[in-house]
Amino acid sequence: MRMLLIGAGAVGESILRILETRDPHRSWLEHVVIADISIERARSICWNLDSNSRYTPEFLDAHHAEDIIELIKKHNCDFVMDAASPFVTNTIFDAAFEAGTKYANMGTWSVPFDPPQYGIGLENCYKEPMTKYNFDRHEAWAQKKNMAVICLGIDPGVVNVFAKFAAEYLFDELHEVHVKDGGNLTIPSAGEDDIAFGFNVWTVLDECMNPNVEWNKDYGFIVDRPFAGEETFQMPAGVGSNTLVKIEHEETVTIPRYLQKYGLKRCTFKIALDDNLVKALKVISALGLRSLQPLEVDGVTVIPRDVVAACAPQPEDLGDEMIGKMCVGIHCKGLKYGKTREVFMYQPFDNEIAMKNWEMQVVVAQTGFGAAVAIELIAKGIWNDVGVFSPEYFNPIPFLRIMDETGFEYGIVEMDSEYKTVNDKNIMAQIFKEAAQSQKDKKKT
Repeated sequence: MRMLLIGAGAVGESILRILETRDPHRSWLEHVVIADISIERARSICWNLDSNSRYTPEFLDAHHAEDIIELIKKHNCDFVMDAASPFVTNTIFDAAFEAGTKYANMGTWSVPFDPPQYGIGLENCYKEPMTKYNFDRHEAWAQKKNMAVICLGIDPGVVNVFAKFAAEYLFDELHEVHVKDGGNLTIPSAGEDDIAFGFNVWTVLDECMNPNVEWNKDYGFIVDRPFAGEETFQMPAGVGSNTLVKIEHEETVTIPRYLQKYGLKRCTFKIALDDNLVKALKVISALGLRSLQPLEVDGVTVIPRDVVAACAPQPEDLGDEMIGKMCVGIHCKGLKYGKTREVFMYQPFDNEIAMKNWEMQVVVAQTGFGAAVAIELIAKGIWNDVGVFSPEYFNPIPFLRIMDETGFEYGIVEMDSEYKTVNDKNIMAQIFKEAAQSQKDKKKT
């Protein structure tokens, strides 16, 4: 594979660090072009990785599809990994289609009405709902015999794989999937009014302040105000109690798309957010500083959101100061052997380990791991089809196997005393063995 990585931010670098450890001899990842609007940043990553000319830095303004296509052709790339800001995702997606390369991203672009109308139905609240632009072009990609895989990371990404695994192996009927993103990260030196963006500032502004979405089989998509649906949830792996709220996230669209056939009736996404961040986001929104409309200030034209993004603390600068863990997973309810079953399948990640092993703060490293595993599966042809897909479409077992190989820890907690925990590695090994045998049987028939 010859990959064009668009976006040389912290997550883009994290992906490359992980891929470097997985394929140090270039057996399936031959070359990577690192393209960014900051050529200095792209060069810095190439210098940091320093792997015998495996990496080439390039300047790229991803607003221009023709420039993306030119880069693809110049370096003979056959895969585009979109790690750029969400507002250029559709452009990159279309450029990959025109160039005939495979494509993947970590999230999609959505545009709510201003003001939005809450209630039943995405069409009343969004001009462009998340994932619609991509899935609407499924047939076009299929006709071109090409593949795009959207929503790779931790969430969406790893949790989507978990949901498919739960549907296939943990339940006879999977009725509910609730994605929960939490942790116990703290910055001991932080003042009482300090604000921390754990992820790309643009992404945080959109996901948290856009109308949130949940899916219900009886009603379809239910759209609610930011920070609705507050609940307390006890996270495993020593993380402890988290207060979670609903925000906009792609899983509430992709999981129902693929898992309704397993009996799915409800899907939600909730996240734990720092109180200071929530207050700051509300003020930013109330002042109109999320706006993308140019504004003239003393003869200088600025975009309000760009000013916020430039002034906010950057996620990559927080790593050394944080302590604690992230914990992201799926809370599932359904039936097994005719009895109710409830489990939480999760991925914990300690910031100390992230900094020691990957020189990245935990949120960035956790996201990069999910994308890197999927890229490896695409490069090896294990995830392969024609059209536009998200991770739930594919067999989850190869993904989980790589997680095991890399030490990308995961666990399963039973929340019903009638069942033993399946967190035991022997039980997981038996599931993998049965899955492998099932695949062999399918090939024979």
